[in-house]
Amino acid sequence: MWQSFLNLFKKRNYIEEQNPMKKFLIVGLGNIGEKYENTRHNIGFKVLDHFANQEKLTFETQKLGDVTTYKLKGRTFLLLKPSTYMNLSGKAIQYWLTKEKIPVENLLVITDDLNLPFGSIRVKTKGSDGGHNGLKDTQNTLNTNKYNRFRFGISDAFSKGRQVDYVLGEWTPEETAKLKERLDKASEIIKSFALAGINNTMNTFNGK
Repeated sequence: MWQSFLNLFKKRNYIEEQNPMKKFLIVGLGNIGEKYENTRHNIGFKVLDHFANQEKLTFETQKLGDVTTYKLKGRTFLLLKPSTYMNLSGKAIQYWLTKEKIPVENLLVITDDLNLPFGSIRVKTKGSDGGHNGLKDTQNTLNTNKYNRFRFGISDAFSKGRQVDYVLGEWTPEETAKLKERLDKASEIIKSFALAGINNTMNTFNGK
């Protein structure tokens, strides 16, 4: 009788652990390489690095990206920094969704946004790529624009024809001074996404 109970308990625990609804893929978009490390376009990487530093996590280089895992209140967060470069982000995202059997509704993609003021936050459940190559490839690869994204404003403070230089440029001293508070907020958003759900997260953090 006791052994049967133990076997049932183990089986239930296994099912609980494998429940895909409790596993989440958090993807920070960016470009690999030292020259891109502190650029505006790499805010996705920066958000995940900040989160990992807060929680004392270590990224490991695996197929198509650097990956680490974080667990909180029964949820498993798989953090991914794709190594495919921005324009092929969808390849890495699709691979890890499939490998970990994570449903697309449990995906959150973190990216920079020129259309938002610096540090502004907008979490959405769907939308256009807005001209962002990482989001464009993700949409094309997943064959849907209905996936959660966390847009981090980098502003559009550049002159005509200088957009590429701007997004691939480094943060100004003034921006850098304000980044930590924004990155702390970003970490809260990641946790809220898995614990409170996307709708509550949008209501709580959008415009903050």
